[in-house]
Amino acid sequence: MSQSLPQPPALRVLIVDDEAPARRRLRDLLAEIDGAHVVGEAADGREAIARMQELAVDVVLMDIAMPVMDGLEAARHMVRLDQPPAVVFCTAYDAHALAAFEAGALDYLLKPIRAERLSQALARARRFSAADADTLRGTTRARSHLSARLGGSLRLIPLVDAHYFVAEEKYVVVHHAHGEDLIEDSLKALEEEFPDRLVRVHRSCLVVCDEVAQLDRDGDGHASIRLRSGAGPLEVSRRCLPGLRERLKHL
Repeated sequence: MSQSLPQPPALRVLIVDDEAPARRRLRDLLAEIDGAHVVGEAADGREAIARMQELAVDVVLMDIAMPVMDGLEAARHMVRLDQPPAVVFCTAYDAHALAAFEAGALDYLLKPIRAERLSQALARARRFSAADADTLRGTTRARSHLSARLGGSLRLIPLVDAHYFVAEEKYVVVHHAHGEDLIEDSLKALEEEFPDRLVRVHRSCLVVCDEVAQLDRDGDGHASIRLRSGAGPLEVSRRCLPGLRERLKHL
């Protein structure tokens, strides 16, 4: 007497595209694929990350060119989650393929999406794990947001809101317009990623260049700065002072 094998649970899919017809097309295709269940939609990368933290998501089908936050940056934030989703890009352009895989993509589908190709991508996604995400991390493209991990979730901090960064043990604290958060990026990595935006004022401190309001020296020759946000004084080391002065000339 034969016995049927239990069916695996349905993959929970989040569709991310700024165009409603494209989202509808994917939803229609997924309705014809066994083992896929659409749990939500989003119109840009930032909304996608917010939805992910409200829903249990296994797979993200995501466009690349979107307003607010594009798909490449959203993917780089997603792979930082404790249980990252499998990211499959669905785009009209093949020029972004390398950047997509550097950002953590599991697959890359060109529009118009074919049902057979989508089904293959979902089959790969079913075998995806957090260990796979670890091997997919790593890109040099500058972000527009920083991500702070809070337990298993992420808080996105727009880079335009950042004021300065201070290294504390193995973490870095970003001081920004709405408070402060711990991030996992090192000062060196931040300095390399945002060379035109950040300046080092001390071995343990980076400052957003445009935030520097005043450079002071006391009677003993010690230098410090105050920021437009009102923060400070922040110590400036003798080693970093020449570089800071040079950067301030061009602001």
